Amino acid sequence: MLKHSKILWPSPCKLNLFLHFIGQRDDGYHRLQSLFQLIDFGDDILIETNDSQEIEFHCDVAELSNTDNLIVKAAEALKAYVAQATNQATPNKAPMGASIRLTKRLPFGGGVGGGSSNCATTLVALNHQWQLGLSLDQLAQIGLKLGADVPIFVRGQTAFVEGIGEIITPTEMPEIWYLVVQPECHVSTAKIFSNPLLTRNSKAITIRDLNALGLPFKGRNTMQDIVCRDYPAVAEVLKWLVQFSSNARMTGSGSCLFIPFDNEQEVRKIATRCSWPHFVAKGVNQSPLHRKLEGFIKPD
Repeated sequence: MLKHSKILWPSPCKLNLFLHFIGQRDDGYHRLQSLFQLIDFGDDILIETNDSQEIEFHCDVAELSNTDNLIVKAAEALKAYVAQATNQATPNKAPMGASIRLTKRLPFGGGVGGGSSNCATTLVALNHQWQLGLSLDQLAQIGLKLGADVPIFVRGQTAFVEGIGEIITPTEMPEIWYLVVQPECHVSTAKIFSNPLLTRNSKAITIRDLNALGLPFKGRNTMQDIVCRDYPAVAEVLKWLVQFSSNARMTGSGSCLFIPFDNEQEVRKIATRCSWPHFVAKGVNQSPLHRKLEGFIKPD
């Protein structure tokens, strides 16, 4: 373990540049295809390791300051994985304690992957600070059990995603700017997934087809129409956004919507006219989390 190390880690979010479902498994999980665009905006997670076996967690949002969250679950899952890998019947007796503090900026239930990103950052960061030496494949395996979107954040690259989120193919995208707006409502993901009108049999595409789609400026989210119908607040924001770009669309299961811009000056100008909670961010092909990690790794 990096004895008593104290490091501030970024926990960036994502946008789904398109999202559709091509089937449903026997266990109820939807088989999807999507393009996950990582962006340079997110939460911060401060981790200070110690010689205990305890995970202490705090958050600047009071209702999140409890042990029933993905950050604590990620830390405990990592400890359990190491214990099993070393054939220990009890948790690893080597020092694997940490005090973790989350500074929350990402919206709740916005479809930008905030919880999954927090989970992934915790796995990647503690693997480094505890000096466990696990591979990204191993961390992604742990993360998948905690959430379908966790592996994409563990791997830290904008990517074409399939399966239930575990089949990840890194994909280079233009690093353009986005205005992301949060309607003042919370969308129930379970409600949307259970809607009989949700299209579950979209035609599968290949990575080669992405160029034909003209992404990131074309594409669709098959959940968007249903969400807009059931949540007028989302429809209202979409109506406002389309006056600036016909490429406005929803990310994930909502409620956040976004529009792309070629330059920062233009997006920030439009952002000043937005009356809803929002943020401006740049698309990136490599996660800020992994850029941070690379800074600690000495070249051979």
